[in-house]
Amino acid sequence: MTNRLIGRLPKVGIRPVIDGRERGVRESLEVQTMNMAKNAAKLIEENLRFPSGEKVECVIADTTIGGVAEAAACADKFEREGVGVSLTVTPCWCYGTEVMDSTPIIPKAVWGFNGTERPGAVYLAAALAGYTQKGLPAFGIYGRDVQDAGDETIPEDVKEKVMRFVKAALAVAQMKGKSYLSLGYTSMGIAGSMVNPDFFQEYLGMRTEFVDMVEVKRRLDEEIYDKAEYEKALAWTKENDIEGDDYNAKDEQSDRERKDWEWTVVVKMTLIMRDLMIGNPKLKEAGFGEEAHGHNAIAGGFQGQRQWTDYYPNGDFAETILNTSFDWNGIRQAFVFATENDSLNAVPMLFGHLLTNTAQIFSDVRTYWSPDSVKRVTGKELTGLAKDGIIHLINSGSTTMDATAQQKDADGNPVMKPFWEVTEEDAAACLKNTNFCPADRGYFRGGGFSSQFKTEGEMPVTMSRINLVKGLGPVLQIAEGFTVELEDDVHKVLDERTNPTWPTTWFVPKLTGAGAFKDVYSVMANWGANHGAISYGHIGADLITLASILRIPVCMHNVCEDKIFRPSAWAGFGENKEGSDYRACESFGPLYK
Repeated sequence: MTNRLIGRLPKVGIRPVIDGRERGVRESLEVQTMNMAKNAAKLIEENLRFPSGEKVECVIADTTIGGVAEAAACADKFEREGVGVSLTVTPCWCYGTEVMDSTPIIPKAVWGFNGTERPGAVYLAAALAGYTQKGLPAFGIYGRDVQDAGDETIPEDVKEKVMRFVKAALAVAQMKGKSYLSLGYTSMGIAGSMVNPDFFQEYLGMRTEFVDMVEVKRRLDEEIYDKAEYEKALAWTKENDIEGDDYNAKDEQSDRERKDWEWTVVVKMTLIMRDLMIGNPKLKEAGFGEEAHGHNAIAGGFQGQRQWTDYYPNGDFAETILNTSFDWNGIRQAFVFATENDSLNAVPMLFGHLLTNTAQIFSDVRTYWSPDSVKRVTGKELTGLAKDGIIHLINSGSTTMDATAQQKDADGNPVMKPFWEVTEEDAAACLKNTNFCPADRGYFRGGGFSSQFKTEGEMPVTMSRINLVKGLGPVLQIAEGFTVELEDDVHKVLDERTNPTWPTTWFVPKLTGAGAFKDVYSVMANWGANHGAISYGHIGADLITLASILRIPVCMHNVCEDKIFRPSAWAGFGENKEGSDYRACESFGPLYK
């Protein structure tokens, strides 16, 4: 398990702050205060990993912090250690702004112990007021129930907030300084593929790297890829017998020789796109030093349509393999790679990947099927979770094979796992339940192979999307829900009305009975674009916390209000949580501007 990107992984810095009055007061609090820091570190380190598999590491200040000198010493240590997240803890009163963390762009939270012997909660309020006044939004963490001074347990509600903050803040820290790789540019006039460098720079702290698709062609022509790995990859592809049925009309089907050539191309494209993202030392050994570096891309996308796909095999196989938790080299971390270079779908895919460590689903939010419509065309009624209607999530040829729902937990339930939990049996089952059909020549004149499967079984998932609004900026949409499995004959009728060569997931959002979540139709009608990023698990609350750190307002969600966790400063912008979110994000502005 190694980080494949350039730059060390961010650490979580823990700041034990204390009442600085010596001759009895400070001394009586030293052990309790430092133990709070150690217990917080233990909680984080025992429960969190990075998507690359490494455990999250915490750094604690060398001493408790009772004044500005010790705060400065802590800041210096954190800078040396590569701290990207700041968590302040205290059981007592401290000197507000003298001990605060004033580093501007590092996400911050303060946990004030809820006890009666010393006023940790009073310091928490004073500190948060100072952060808000200085324009440094911080999260406040305060347990609901009073604890005794000697109680070193962390209450469950405190654990939940600490973990939610740290996960979101680590996601922010991991994106900073990395790249989005745009292979090509605008696909078929899709606005999300008009990659906006200002958005990436100001809101995410990321670079945008633009590489014309002709670079992929050049590397194909000049054989700039690891030839030994190519032979291994091609053999793996043949051995697994993954080619599906050809649904093209007989007179439009390619012959066997052409299909075999297309397989060689799409396998090479996969290697080339990966190497463009993260580099490959094997290329330097072959004499291609510049190409060996890559673009340090934490996410990317391939335009494909139409300039490439009218001429050459499509990118569906490459996108599928990259977004999957395994390939011919074995089980490994999935990449984040967007179809049609839709960067505004790649970003929520990246959010989901960093929050859950799992592969992400890229889909068209294609069709709302009402119960009446399903009954009309199939003669059958929708039941169970699907009874109020379903949304057809289907991508034009590419989705992670993790979405087949063939990975299982200990109880046999379908799940999507972090790669280090994926077994060889899981990977084999995902592959067995996926075909790569010869591409629909009506869409892809140059050929290629599209992934074909259906998501089997019910899984909790969260769909999200970033949209850019003129005059406002980015907004985030969130819809928690479930994948559902339809009867085979119902699935077949509905699926073949769209395209049987593409991967399908049937989605049912959780309904609230109001607004955009009044019914399933309203979710579809309020979705802001043609694509959605789907992540395993109900992570809407984590996404809301992450968005608040980045100053991206959430315009649509179905998360319970008591799970919403934003910086304390948001309370100063009004009681209505949606309105205050918009006003706070506008007032504080993008994190990196």
